[in-house]
Amino acid sequence: MSLILKIFITSLLITLLLTNSHAKKIFVDKKSDISTIKSAIALAKPFDEIIIGEGIYAEGNIIIEKPLRIIGKNYPTIDGEGHHEIFTVHSDNVFIAGIVFKNAGVDYLKENAAVRFENVKNGEVTDCKFYGNFFGIYLAKSNRCKIKNNHIESYGEKEASSGNGIHMWNCREIDVANNRITGHRDGIYLEFVKQANITDNYSANNLRYGLHFMFSDSCHYYSNQFEYNSAGVAVMYSHYVEMTKNKFMNNWGPASYGLLLKDITDSKITLNQFIGNTSGIYIEGCNRSEFQNNLFEKNGWAIKLMANSSDNVFTKNNFLSNTFDVSTNSRQNFNTFASNYWNKYQGYDLDKNGIGDIPYRPVKLYSIMVEQNKPSLILLNSLFIELLNVAESVFPSLTPETLLDNTPLLRRVN
Repeated sequence: MSLILKIFITSLLITLLLTNSHAKKIFVDKKSDISTIKSAIALAKPFDEIIIGEGIYAEGNIIIEKPLRIIGKNYPTIDGEGHHEIFTVHSDNVFIAGIVFKNAGVDYLKENAAVRFENVKNGEVTDCKFYGNFFGIYLAKSNRCKIKNNHIESYGEKEASSGNGIHMWNCREIDVANNRITGHRDGIYLEFVKQANITDNYSANNLRYGLHFMFSDSCHYYSNQFEYNSAGVAVMYSHYVEMTKNKFMNNWGPASYGLLLKDITDSKITLNQFIGNTSGIYIEGCNRSEFQNNLFEKNGWAIKLMANSSDNVFTKNNFLSNTFDVSTNSRQNFNTFASNYWNKYQGYDLDKNGIGDIPYRPVKLYSIMVEQNKPSLILLNSLFIELLNVAESVFPSLTPETLLDNTPLLRRVN
């Protein structure tokens, strides 16, 4: 460690110790002289701690322009009364915990939120509850913030009149962890965000996506569950996104997906579970990405792969009891399928090396028929369709001849 770095760290620690030693606590109580949050903020000096007693507070828009710790005791409620944004933070180093926020009003121009961080660093919201707000937590041009352990619930009926649970725009290094988000337009939304970590969240029953990336690069989402949304997750116009150990479940409807990938490159999709979705993954304009060790089970379509995707590699995935394993819209294929387990594979393994001796063709003729003529679904599981699929597998005429797994596994991948 260099001398300059040691001096910097020592100075920083001394500054923090001096700051904390001078911080004081200000109590807000309906029965005391300091009965409003705004008056407590006006009295406070930078790095003081404001403790809000239980009760209901309705003070319009509360502006925070100094570094503070604002902590609720026994979950006081701050009410936006259906008209106002509640907390607007314009200062670095603001910590908020233990508060119920409700009824931040709908405003399409201002995009009102229960808590907004704007152009700040090191903000944190933890252990709070949000009910019936237009936007829950809104971060704009903010860096190194943390959103943890919050319950964020709304009751939107239409996308046009609903905001997002956690909304990030033009941010860097944001941690979003262990939140539960329901009933918003998108559960979590990122636009022009870099280096965000989205971990251990539960996002369900949202009107559009559980998680939505737009133009956001070098982000990672890990160990989240997306369930009963119109679509689980959409990753669009983004690069270098890692998607690991997530569960995409029961996103079911005429145009629903577990995961939608559109115009992304150089990403990794590993160790995820896609169970019970209309389509496990819909892939359009996706290039140079890896799909490895994922489980696709009981989906309508495990993978819909559009012809404008290329150089993607699918390996060591398990395909179990999907109506269709893979469908595509072209006879051309520029992607690689190798060493996956397909429970519909009917080949043999004479040399007992665990690899099928004949290739598996995951695209069935019937899946193309269904894409071109939806009413043909009525023939699902009929003997006629089985005969067509067998004939097509021997003499491919409509399915892409090169889209096949030359080394299908005989046993599931652990």
